[in-house]
Amino acid sequence: MAEMRIGVAGCAGRMGRMLVREVAGTEGCRLTGGTEEPGREEIGRDLGEVAGLEPLGVAVGGDPAVLFAQADAVLDFTTPAAAVEHAALAARDTTIHVIGTTGLNAEQEEALSEAARHTAVVRAPNMSIGINLLMVLVEQVARTLDDGYDIEIVEMHHRHKLDAPSGTALGLGRAAAAGRGADFDEIAQRHRDGPRRRGDIGFAALRGGDVVGDHTVIFAGQGERLELSHKAADRRVYAQGAVRAALWARGKPPGLYSMKDVLGLTAAS
Repeated sequence: MAEMRIGVAGCAGRMGRMLVREVAGTEGCRLTGGTEEPGREEIGRDLGEVAGLEPLGVAVGGDPAVLFAQADAVLDFTTPAAAVEHAALAARDTTIHVIGTTGLNAEQEEALSEAARHTAVVRAPNMSIGINLLMVLVEQVARTLDDGYDIEIVEMHHRHKLDAPSGTALGLGRAAAAGRGADFDEIAQRHRDGPRRRGDIGFAALRGGDVVGDHTVIFAGQGERLELSHKAADRRVYAQGAVRAALWARGKPPGLYSMKDVLGLTAAS
């Protein structure tokens, strides 16, 4: 099978540089381009040099339309607004769109669903294998334990992270709500002032230093407490998952897929 042509949107950011390195080092993949916002000093520079590699002979561009037209798949860990713009381009060119962006609102989520009618879109709040296994476990535990066990989700990230709670924490909350057959939006308490209500899912978001990502789901009952945790020490786990998702989506029909699909975990939940 021919090499898969993969591009990276937002290629000069911390996650973007990691994605470039992962694509460049993965057998069966060929890095075809990367984009940054107009005005960024990285535009025109070699992608390899921007990512801390040897020159790759591919320059950073400023036009995502060109990127999507030239690639089989584009990895996108940008902003909600940019991800929506990119989804329209992916739909136009039937380019696989792998999205790790978090913090999208309902309207933006709907735009991704619309794009998925025309091409394969893999969307996940977290693309690490460990976190997606954790989500399956959380759903199973929540299904087993009744609401006499209070659910609290604690997450910590670096000081620069924009959204709180993190998209991963919300994904874990949705997994717990699904396990209990509850409406997540009705029981999610992102900010608490006063005692908790029975059946709520609470969130605590901590920010500081250079923490890559820590998540713990606590099931607190009378006389016992069960805690399920995942700690990411290197952003490469997210990049590895994104590249794996792109390769998995090759040849798949249009649709909105998750990392549970990529990892074959859908039947386990």
